[in-house]
Amino acid sequence: MNKTLGALRYGRLAAIGATAALTAAAFVLPAKAEPAAKAVIKTYADIALAKYEDSLTTAKALDAAVDALIAKPSAETLTAAREAWKASRVPYQQTEVYRFGNAIVDDWEGRVNAWPLDEGLIDYVDQAYGTDSDENALYTANVIANKEIEIDGKKIDASKLTPEFLSGTLQEAGDIEANVATGYHAIEFLLWGQDLHGTGPGAGERPYTDYDTANCTGGNCDRRADYLKAASDLLVSDIEEMVGNWQEGGAARKNLVDGEPNAGISTILTGMGSLSYGELAGERMKLGLLLHDPEEEHDCFSDNTHISHLEDAVGIRSAYIGSYKRVDGSVVEGPSVSDLVKAADPALDRELTGKLDATVARMEAIQARAFGGEAYDQQIGEGNTEGNATVQAAIDALVDQTKSIERVVSTLKLDTIAFEGSDSLDSPDKVFQ
Repeated sequence: MNKTLGALRYGRLAAIGATAALTAAAFVLPAKAEPAAKAVIKTYADIALAKYEDSLTTAKALDAAVDALIAKPSAETLTAAREAWKASRVPYQQTEVYRFGNAIVDDWEGRVNAWPLDEGLIDYVDQAYGTDSDENALYTANVIANKEIEIDGKKIDASKLTPEFLSGTLQEAGDIEANVATGYHAIEFLLWGQDLHGTGPGAGERPYTDYDTANCTGGNCDRRADYLKAASDLLVSDIEEMVGNWQEGGAARKNLVDGEPNAGISTILTGMGSLSYGELAGERMKLGLLLHDPEEEHDCFSDNTHISHLEDAVGIRSAYIGSYKRVDGSVVEGPSVSDLVKAADPALDRELTGKLDATVARMEAIQARAFGGEAYDQQIGEGNTEGNATVQAAIDALVDQTKSIERVVSTLKLDTIAFEGSDSLDSPDKVFQ
């Protein structure tokens, strides 16, 4: 991706400001309410565990599909690997609501879902991508084609593309966040290749022969397979680590269940508000719509963005209502924030529940257009009035539900919470500077 907006694209942007800075008295739970709050936190942790377990199950299925592709490259095994990647996105995207407020998750997340990335670091790219970048010396390093690369002026042995090399040396090499070497999007690029269709129909079209050592296209088919396998194995091990963090006695769970109930409820609402506003409505949706830039879609190689955005919205709702439908069809549920709000202000609970449902419906409308043949990058394209309006409606719904989340914070008398913000929403003129 040829990125020109620097820090606007990579860093977390300022908090929403006055609309999200909610100053209220400290949340002091009545004696009878504290067990209920602890039960809500337990539900939240139990659902987190279930979602990460499902993410692990689907990541292992992806890893097996990668093995099959490498063992016998064909159109069929490549398609199967792509479908396994798409399936793995469904439970994982529902976990993103755990990022904000849970430092353990946020510190880890960049290893598995960092985006956007300068894919020229990894493999060959089209000439239109360019050859260099003022912001990234490794913009076209192409580690698959080169057994030695230079990082910060030092020669680095890249002869073995192992999980340890990808995570310990290549990931964010040179302290550049765009040097994403691991996780879902690195794997996505290796399965699809670049989407060279702009805002026209079509996703990445990497041929299966990029992995066929007997009839190799793209060069270095053996090293490309090594890289893909290393990235896939690493995804599995990284998610295994997060599953452990949410099991009984795990660090992420202990931080919540052993802490003050008000802090735990604040964590839940911080995740909901920050993902709703700054991350999803702002950086992942409004920025791309303002620029009409297909490079700004979250799953830009596969044109799977409609699924990822929808599952983010479903995950936000799940955190509020305390219910999650697992990939095997079973349901994990229990006492929820919705129950706490309903006890304090039934009308507010109905309001927020309705808005969360409305947001999911708006995301489903984006998905319906994608299923009808108009991918997300086409929907945000310049001149596509109906597509732009469909995406804007989902953004508006996310912003609207954030306002009700703010009211929940006040109603439950929580301390000040500053949700993640975005210049795309708060100061859109800065996007064009």
